[in-house]
Amino acid sequence: MTSRSLDDFLDEQNSRIHLSDRKLSNLVRDAYPIGVPALIMKSSTDRMTDSSGYSFILGTPDELLRNLASWLVTNAGNTHRVLLKLIGRLWKRHGREDIALAAILLSNLDHKGMGTNPWLILQQSINSMESIDSLLLNIEELFRAKRQPPNDELIFNWINGRKIEQHMSLIVVYSGLLHGHTFSSELIGKMMQINIPAGDSILTRIKSKISSLEAQY
Repeated sequence: MTSRSLDDFLDEQNSRIHLSDRKLSNLVRDAYPIGVPALIMKSSTDRMTDSSGYSFILGTPDELLRNLASWLVTNAGNTHRVLLKLIGRLWKRHGREDIALAAILLSNLDHKGMGTNPWLILQQSINSMESIDSLLLNIEELFRAKRQPPNDELIFNWINGRKIEQHMSLIVVYSGLLHGHTFSSELIGKMMQINIPAGDSILTRIKSKISSLEAQY
């Protein structure tokens, strides 16, 4: 199937579907397989799902997910709060495509108009255990959308919060530094005190690179 098939599928939808986050959740799950070659990716995606922490991985192309997100945002009108509820549903279902779509939506909603903070929404969405991939999908998408990093107060709260929030703070600051943002020396110093689980080479490297990047500024 082609991206045109997705357009046809979306054109068939009743406009009232945008009033229900539950119906939108079902719709996007039906849309994910469009554009994915039948069975070609199944064996590899099954193996990836088993080790990833996701409830499913379908191999949906990024372009399709972005087209789907664009359709959702464009047709939402003044109902962006329905999309906020949809983001919560996507995190609970926790397919790889769900988390990727949630990331695109979160970075493109009208947070100023709604008075919401995308970083706080992300914090409230994550579970006590998440893959590095699921966090990176959201954090990188927010920075690519030119969102400002969370303020020091929120990051300090993460550092003093759940383990997953501590780890998220490391990734946020590392990604923020790569995107040209700066953070206070007090914050970086506190971050260097975060304990990394033994054997977690990715977070260990991120922590080390934060120190190296900060020294360059």
